[in-house]
Amino acid sequence: MMFRYALRSVRARKGGFLGAFLALMCAAALIAACGTLLETGLRGRIATERYAAAPVVVSGDQYVHQTTVKHKKGKTKVKHKAKPIAERAWIPSDLAARIARVPGVDRVVPELTFLAQPSTRTGTDEERPAYGHAWTSAALTPYRLTAGRAPVADDELVVDRDFAERARLRPGDRLTVQSTQAPRRYRVSGVAAPAHDVRHQTSLFFSAAEARRLAAHPGKVTAFGVLPAEGTDTAALERAVTEALRGTTAQVAGGDDRGPVEFLDAAAARVQLVSIGGAMGGTSLLVAVLVVVGTFALSVQQRRRELALLRAVAATSGQIRRLLGREALIVGAAAGTVGAFAGLPLGAWLHGRFVAMGAVPATLQHTVSVFPLFAAVGATLLGAWAAARISSRRVVRIRPAEALAEARTDGARTARGRVLAGLLLLAGGAVLVGVLSSLRTEPASTPVTFLAVIVFACAVALLGPLLVRAAVAVLGGPLRLTGAGGKLATANLRGNATRMASVVTPLTLLIGMTCTVLFVQPTLGDAARAQAREGIRADWVVAGQGPGVPAEAARALRAERDTVTEVVRTTVRVGLDKYAAQGMTPAGLTRTWDPDVTAGSLGGLANDTVAVSRLAADQLHLEPGSTLKVTLGDGVPVRVTVAAVYARGLGFGDLTLAHDLVARHVDNPLASSVLVSSARTQTQLATTLRKFPDAEVLAPEAADSVQAERQQANAEVNYLAMGLVLAFTAIAVVNTLAMSVSERVREFALLRLAGATRRQVLRMLRTEALSVLLLATALGSSVALAVLTAFSVGMTGGAGPAIRPLVYIAVLATAGLLALAATAVPGRVALRTRPVTAATVQE
Repeated sequence: MMFRYALRSVRARKGGFLGAFLALMCAAALIAACGTLLETGLRGRIATERYAAAPVVVSGDQYVHQTTVKHKKGKTKVKHKAKPIAERAWIPSDLAARIARVPGVDRVVPELTFLAQPSTRTGTDEERPAYGHAWTSAALTPYRLTAGRAPVADDELVVDRDFAERARLRPGDRLTVQSTQAPRRYRVSGVAAPAHDVRHQTSLFFSAAEARRLAAHPGKVTAFGVLPAEGTDTAALERAVTEALRGTTAQVAGGDDRGPVEFLDAAAARVQLVSIGGAMGGTSLLVAVLVVVGTFALSVQQRRRELALLRAVAATSGQIRRLLGREALIVGAAAGTVGAFAGLPLGAWLHGRFVAMGAVPATLQHTVSVFPLFAAVGATLLGAWAAARISSRRVVRIRPAEALAEARTDGARTARGRVLAGLLLLAGGAVLVGVLSSLRTEPASTPVTFLAVIVFACAVALLGPLLVRAAVAVLGGPLRLTGAGGKLATANLRGNATRMASVVTPLTLLIGMTCTVLFVQPTLGDAARAQAREGIRADWVVAGQGPGVPAEAARALRAERDTVTEVVRTTVRVGLDKYAAQGMTPAGLTRTWDPDVTAGSLGGLANDTVAVSRLAADQLHLEPGSTLKVTLGDGVPVRVTVAAVYARGLGFGDLTLAHDLVARHVDNPLASSVLVSSARTQTQLATTLRKFPDAEVLAPEAADSVQAERQQANAEVNYLAMGLVLAFTAIAVVNTLAMSVSERVREFALLRLAGATRRQVLRMLRTEALSVLLLATALGSSVALAVLTAFSVGMTGGAGPAIRPLVYIAVLATAGLLALAATAVPGRVALRTRPVTAATVQE
């Protein structure tokens, strides 16, 4: 029975429920889109290409493991955790003999995969990165020659057909390749085509001896492809190979598990996509709840007289509560269904943008199932029902006579429970700001940053009527001086504080969240670059336009008696914790680099020592002389002694090791930059490096500009991730303002009948909108400033957030345009109705 009444109510008040429908639909679309990203990270397929002809692949363990045993109350608990490593793990080549002895194995093909960047006039395809292999491993795809012959000499190579067509190469042509050593010119001996589709990589095949030299891992391989004998069951073979390799670190993969072995970046991107999808989804859900509660509160407020009359004719509180709850469920079901299906193309678009930005590789296929749809609809239903319950608390608790009395006014007092809850949330936001100021890592501080903004916005939502009345007390005098429109606006703001508060909340959230999103990355990036500028003592910086600067270029500079420091970057783990690390040439290091050493000395940096940032030293309880176990990028553990502690960890990373140690354990051993201390000019250094056309000599200031561009490119991923949340908030602002204005048709008509002109009413609306915007700007800016300052204190050590004035002005201008447009358009529509008609319409 109640459901039928609720359905009739929704049908009769389609316009009144339109705002709630739009808010819920947008929320469902956003949650569904985030759900598809999350599912892609958890279950996205990574199809193999190079290993298509090898049903079983043996590779290294790409994880670092930690097992903890706890004894409690006579019970033993064993927990096993694993985290991915940053580089490719290598395995001993002598495992081939053990694998070959497994029954059913026809052939074991060793695989070498290494950096091999070709240099052509047409450039390289970023969507098809190039890798080098030995020609003996061509059988794993398989590749077959379509022209020429296999490489025999060390200066010969075979290129894949797609690359040959793009670069217009044929047998006999010359091709320069930048690999792990100095760039070398090779003769194209042949062109090969794959038997299966290979769309995400370019393959260059070298002779076996040259491939081993370039791979630079003697006695090791990246993988083995196991080819079964005819009639052998591949699943049984996989189990047999696994059993044969028991006791080693080698991992056995078959079927779809071969893809992550081949595309390590796609496997690592899964974790990142889960993080992005989870963060976006969680933030979206919190913002959606806040916005939807505000929308429903406004909708219920518009129906105060109707609900009061129902109470007066003997409807119980429970009946009113159930009616509103079922109405919310009906609207939520419709909005959730539409929004969930709209979220599917939105999720696909997001995935495509992340791929285009390089944040997610194309090899990680976008995955869609019914689970994000169900999650979006379920979250929408729950949010709608909860919003209706929260919004209806006041109207169902008071007596019918009081409800009728309050239906005529806005209510002079704000409920004590609401004020208390608002103060508690305000205190909670302050606690989060305090916690944020003590967090010193980006993964820990980022979620707290945005959570603090949302908590403060919730406090504004609850304390909104009091804040509006306080603002009117301050602005009332100046507003009245603006004429009749200002006087009317002042009276409306004072008399309808609750309605105006419902508009202030989404505007505050929009300004606060947008400023936080836009200024978090610059705050961190500016501080890091400032430390880097202060710490580089070198006269010049050599940067590679390609994959990096080869060691031969550094040796050429040293031959001219220059002080040269090669820098190789990687990521290492201490236990399961990840740290940014770099390898630097120890000789003459203090002439080119000053990380602000606070303890110890850089003179002790060697292959068995490490310099650590103050942050890492505090977290790991280290000091000079301490011993530290580090898992290098390729999973090899080493023990090093702390030689120094430095302060500029934000600009240079948390761990600094010897260059030679790091270079042996990374996929790309080329230097990301080379610091040069020299009395020679830029032209003279460039002349020395003329054999290395991809090496560019830059002043430290120019190198800093290049770094800023890279940081901006990385920040764009975060802007896109949070941009949809901000867009949803902007839609909520327009929606709420439009609802607030649209309900006042009768009020405008009475003003017109009392003598107010159409222009005066519109001026009143503009004055109200500007007043609300001014209050929201003050609140949103204060929230953003408090959160950004705490973030800056924790991450950089100084209370100096990087705020771009022009960007800030643009944010306020956008919010102002939204507020004025969302007020003016429905206001003009409302004023089209004849005053007599509108004034006599039934409430």
